[in-house]
Amino acid sequence: MLRCCLTLLAIGVSARAAIFPDSLKNYQKGPVKTILTPDTALLNEYGLDATEQAAYHDGPKHFNATAWRFHDTTGSMAFFESVRPAGARPDKITNLAVRTSDGVIFAYANYVFEITGNLPPPDAFTELYDHLPEVEQSPLPALLGNLPADGLIPNSQRYIVGPVSLDHFDPKIAPSVAAFHLGTEAISGKYKTKKGILMLGIFDFPTPNLARDRIQEFQKIPGAIAKRAGPLVAVTVDPPDPDAAERVLSEVRYETNITLNEQVPVNDTVPKIKFILNVFVFAGLLIALCLFAGLAYGGFRVLMRKMNRGEDPDAMITLHLGK
Repeated sequence: MLRCCLTLLAIGVSARAAIFPDSLKNYQKGPVKTILTPDTALLNEYGLDATEQAAYHDGPKHFNATAWRFHDTTGSMAFFESVRPAGARPDKITNLAVRTSDGVIFAYANYVFEITGNLPPPDAFTELYDHLPEVEQSPLPALLGNLPADGLIPNSQRYIVGPVSLDHFDPKIAPSVAAFHLGTEAISGKYKTKKGILMLGIFDFPTPNLARDRIQEFQKIPGAIAKRAGPLVAVTVDPPDPDAAERVLSEVRYETNITLNEQVPVNDTVPKIKFILNVFVFAGLLIALCLFAGLAYGGFRVLMRKMNRGEDPDAMITLHLGK
């Protein structure tokens, strides 16, 4: 019985971990392989939940597929940015996708995929998405669009969610300055200048007041140049070209967009007619209520008179005094 329970448990665990389907179009899945995760601390900070690797074959054609599943889309997006090669080209498989020398790397919802070899047809990816378990599709952070585009080195963006990723991608800034316990997130990027590579980090704080307080701590870092824009603090440490640093920082802006959705009637005659009809309906209901109340009161008086043998209990008392 114990062996049977263990077998059922193993089957349940393997079924939960199954990310790839048994077949994709004409491709058949081979044995599942284990993925080594050398940078465990970084993947844990990004929220890694499960991994899977398998080979698919269709006669002489084959490809290898690797998947990483994270708790949310922020983790998958951050991991995608950290693993894409510097020379990768953008691809249209998803909004976050690049083509490499031997395949593609792309993020879908809270998953990141790497496929190498003979790529399957595009509709095979739709079949893959429909099969995925535990899909989470929350919106991506708005901070992605705050890095200035002018001079940004392609594929150099890195998303920072905690001390580990900060140490990986912007080690000149201490975690205590970033204050991740406040809910801080950041994005970094490299910029090409005439005197060398400039590293820019943009830290997003929950409120502008917190950003106003934290910028004083950023300015205490030796060689740091910082700027605040709303809840954002942009900082570069030891830039090779201070003038280029000032130009890049000046392009960091924060804009608040408020959209009010209000339905405007196309024809104002229809609401007026409805209002008049509603007035008549309300008046009819009020008249009916009055008639019902009058009949009820009259019936109650008649019933009380019968119970008092013809005498009206509410009649006035008269003395009939003569002159």
